[in-house]
Amino acid sequence: MEQDNFIGFANIADQVHRKSVKRGFEFTLMIVGESGLGKSTLVNSLFLSDLYSDRKIPSVQDRVKRTTEIQKTTMEIEEKGVKLRLTVVDTPGFGDGLEGNGSWKVCVKYVDDQFAAYFDGESGLNRKNIVDTRVHCCLYFIPPYGHGLRQIDLEFLKRLQYKVNLIPVIAKADCLTKSEMKKLKDRINQEIEENDIEIYQFPDCDSDEDEDFKSHDQMLKSSIPFAIIGGTNTLEIGGKRMRGRQMPWGFVEMDNPEHSDFALLRRFLIQTHMQDLKDVTHDVHYENYRVQCLSEMAGLQKAPSTSTSSNSSTSQQLAHIAASHSGGSTERSTHLRKNSALHKSQEELEQETEKLLAEKDEEIKKMHAMIQQMQAKLQSN
Repeated sequence: MEQDNFIGFANIADQVHRKSVKRGFEFTLMIVGESGLGKSTLVNSLFLSDLYSDRKIPSVQDRVKRTTEIQKTTMEIEEKGVKLRLTVVDTPGFGDGLEGNGSWKVCVKYVDDQFAAYFDGESGLNRKNIVDTRVHCCLYFIPPYGHGLRQIDLEFLKRLQYKVNLIPVIAKADCLTKSEMKKLKDRINQEIEENDIEIYQFPDCDSDEDEDFKSHDQMLKSSIPFAIIGGTNTLEIGGKRMRGRQMPWGFVEMDNPEHSDFALLRRFLIQTHMQDLKDVTHDVHYENYRVQCLSEMAGLQKAPSTSTSSNSSTSQQLAHIAASHSGGSTERSTHLRKNSALHKSQEELEQETEKLLAEKDEEIKKMHAMIQQMQAKLQSN
């Protein structure tokens, strides 16, 4: 009787699971911070790999003259039949120069470029094979010395808060005592709140979640910013093999919650919240960018028909639309105003509109050609 009442849609979850495992998963992690804070060591420790085996460490003289650059490393990881295409975006040179206030510009450009590439892929014909290179999470490393966030830290966090999931991390936590670490965490959280900076917000637990998951989720939320210790050495202490570093006064254990938040960060980033980081990137940050692009395109198409409107009023309309959809991205609005008022005359707007229409016409022609080829194949069969 029970078998007769079984319809079968309960197996949908298994179908989705098999399809997802077969396709594999993608995740892009950006790490930002000054040199010498253990960024590379942390990434190697998180994913049990050596992503930077051929890296050359620059001298002090080279670091002073150095500018921020983007270095991308991609590798395939497989665990129990599940494949992960991991991309780590490093930013060597960040804050190393004498004038480090503009270091954030390279990071902002890279994040926007990945949004633009994904937007172009969605607008194209072959949408099945879009490679997702968008940045899903950014670990921002804060030095343990000092008394909170510096000007360069605040500037970076403000510039990227509406573009990527920001996770602040205190590097080299073994430099501070427990009381000093607590004071530094409280100070950083206070400055983040005072400056209205939006970092990644943990989702609320469902009412049907078990108590262990709820308590662990609360522990994660209270640990922000994560105070971490990186290390790839394995030592044997008291018959146990541990990862960490041997100090003159003792042994610093990475996975020990009394010494470091490394275990919490690893569980958050890999085991419990990786998919949510991807969902927030797609549903919030990328959607903001997509709305801005569509608003710009709509404004460009309307501009030639309104001959009485001045260039300044057009740019103000564009800026207002972009600002209302971007969740407070004033930088984008300012850029639109300046770019439109200073560089776009009425003739240039018409040329850009014609270019956009021509590109769309070309896409439609390609689609018609593909349909005709398919119809021809069907008729021949």
